[in-house]
Amino acid sequence: MAEDEIMIEDDAVVLEDTDDSVEFDADVSNIIPFIMERYSRAEDYRYQDEERWLRAYRNYRGLYGPDVQFTEAEKSRIFIKVTKTKTLAAYGQIVDVLFANNKFPLSIEPTTLPEGVVADVHFDPKEPQQMQASTALTSPYGFSGDGNDLPPGATAKTLSEKLGPLEEKLDPVQDKLKEGPGKTPTAIEFSPAMIAAKKMQKKIHDQLEESGANKNLRSSSFEMALFGTGIMKGPFAKDKEYPNWGDDGEYDPLFKTVPQVDHVSVWNFYPDPDANNMDEAQFVIERHKMSRSQLRQLKKRPYFRSQVIDEVISFGENYTKKYWEDDLSDYAPEHGVDRFEVLEYWGMVDTNILEDQSVEIPEELKDFDELQANVWVCNNKLIRMVLNPFKPAKIPYAAAPFELNPYSFFGVGIAENMDDTQTLMNGFMRMAVDNAVLSGNMLVEVDETNLVPGQDLTLYPGKVFRRQGGAPGQAIFGTKFPNVSSENMMLFDKARQLADESTGMPSFAHGQTGITGVGRTASGISMLMNAASGSIKTVIKNVDDYLLRPLGEGLFRFNMQFDFDPEIKGDLEVKARGTESLMANEVRSQRLMQFLQIASNPSLAPFAKFQYVISEIAKSMDLDPDKVTNNMSEAALQAELMKQFQAPPEQQQQEQQQGQATGAPLDPTGSGGGTIGTGQAPVPGEQGFSGNVQQGTGTQPPQAAGEQQPPVGSLQ
Repeated sequence: MAEDEIMIEDDAVVLEDTDDSVEFDADVSNIIPFIMERYSRAEDYRYQDEERWLRAYRNYRGLYGPDVQFTEAEKSRIFIKVTKTKTLAAYGQIVDVLFANNKFPLSIEPTTLPEGVVADVHFDPKEPQQMQASTALTSPYGFSGDGNDLPPGATAKTLSEKLGPLEEKLDPVQDKLKEGPGKTPTAIEFSPAMIAAKKMQKKIHDQLEESGANKNLRSSSFEMALFGTGIMKGPFAKDKEYPNWGDDGEYDPLFKTVPQVDHVSVWNFYPDPDANNMDEAQFVIERHKMSRSQLRQLKKRPYFRSQVIDEVISFGENYTKKYWEDDLSDYAPEHGVDRFEVLEYWGMVDTNILEDQSVEIPEELKDFDELQANVWVCNNKLIRMVLNPFKPAKIPYAAAPFELNPYSFFGVGIAENMDDTQTLMNGFMRMAVDNAVLSGNMLVEVDETNLVPGQDLTLYPGKVFRRQGGAPGQAIFGTKFPNVSSENMMLFDKARQLADESTGMPSFAHGQTGITGVGRTASGISMLMNAASGSIKTVIKNVDDYLLRPLGEGLFRFNMQFDFDPEIKGDLEVKARGTESLMANEVRSQRLMQFLQIASNPSLAPFAKFQYVISEIAKSMDLDPDKVTNNMSEAALQAELMKQFQAPPEQQQQEQQQGQATGAPLDPTGSGGGTIGTGQAPVPGEQGFSGNVQQGTGTQPPQAAGEQQPPVGSLQ
């Protein structure tokens, strides 16, 4: 078995696919109503949220809903898509922050006190052998008086036991290893917990990259900004096909079970109506829209009932469009939907229902009244039933709100916050356009009693009207409608300002020009941008807490449970790093450099973590710190090498003094080509300093009373 191959069959308890599965379907009728009843409740609960999302989508697309009624006097149907501008601005800021370092914002670090693993070990290759023998760690096991007693502060574990997976790799230097960090520049350090954390982090990042997590996270971020909630699913096991060709050129693909991460649209997500977040959810249902080929592909995945899937396909397509799908498709004509509706259920199921379906319950779980299961239903047929294989059993979904609503599962987005202001802006702009059209054209009043009857009253350049003879007064009058569009535009600008305040997304944050005052300076722009980033900080924190951390913890548990590589396992913790990139790189780099200058003070240097500071400076410059910086051991070796190419300080001082005594050579030609140095002021102790004590006498040269010593300046 390959090192990275993952097997979950042993941990899953399923309803087996047998030859009599079609006959068995009659016995699963009680689970189908159970799933459909929960689906109906979740759908009814979601109705108000769907209405909010529809209004948000229409405002984003610039479409008027059926609730907007126009009068006959209104001619303009213009729609100013400010909602789209602010939604894309918020989405862009979220993406820029999350992917500022071109890496998925997740990291794995050792816990503060790793259990069972030594924090640091080191050895010094230049240390004399006799010193090594005297300081080498001995086995702590023994009896009183045998010389192998535990030293003060030691534990019952030997150093080799605490090395964990590094024991085998460090076996050649076991006799040189010492616990704790290195004390000399030449010492080489190892951090077993940190090495395990880095290997686990690389493993998770590789899995995320293979599953297209970056693209899925961007899709979730967009829906979070627009609708108020972004949802991701994972990890879940999936057999992935890897292209491979044999020596004879024959295509022979490789299949591996890998963790998958995916984006789930809010329109297809039906959570527990009584839950306000994923931690409280007893169940969730995802609605799939599948073609025949996609449904057949399910037969290749573990524990899907192939015979039942064939039977479902033979029944024909059963997908019916929801009312909101017409809006999303811009009311495209329906020619028949060639798709299947598949419901995927994750959540609690009564144990007696599982036992009725002949699902084998492990002995340690038989005392529970309900267990987590995964159930797939299509055409009122059960196509998959399996106990949740993950330990601990958690629903593999994460939902992050743009703006947290503590009394609802779904959050509030940009579009909802500016719904009223968008309506105002549209109304004022329509009035301004209609008024501009009226005021830009002459209104004509005609007295038909003064004109010859039967004439065409259409106006055009060069038009001639025939007037009745002897009719008194003017027959045609021109009237100009007053132009009040400027007042409407003032109200439009006011509504736009209200939109800035209601969304926390100022217009200058997405490219508004014409900023005056302090905003025209570099420092002023920096102040404005810092103020504008205040609202996005809460959003990124929500992404960290509700989306990235649960996703990372799920992948961590997946690898701890199903991966067989011991070097990635340890007492580790998952950290979401989205908030670390909130500050603009330029500002962040400046502050890091300022801190570095302050920390360079010898009295403050021991308190600074220079390795972290240098790594963060590289990140702020969009550089990969792993490629441009050294770790502690590499830095120590580099410093030792640099010392060998530098002259000793005593030699440098002697060379400097010789240069000062010799001075610069004069130009013998007198043409001015020589150089004249400025010299340096003598210091006490040097030759030529007038205050030196005269050798042999121990006295200083006499100085007349009141006489001042002439200042020492540049050479004349």
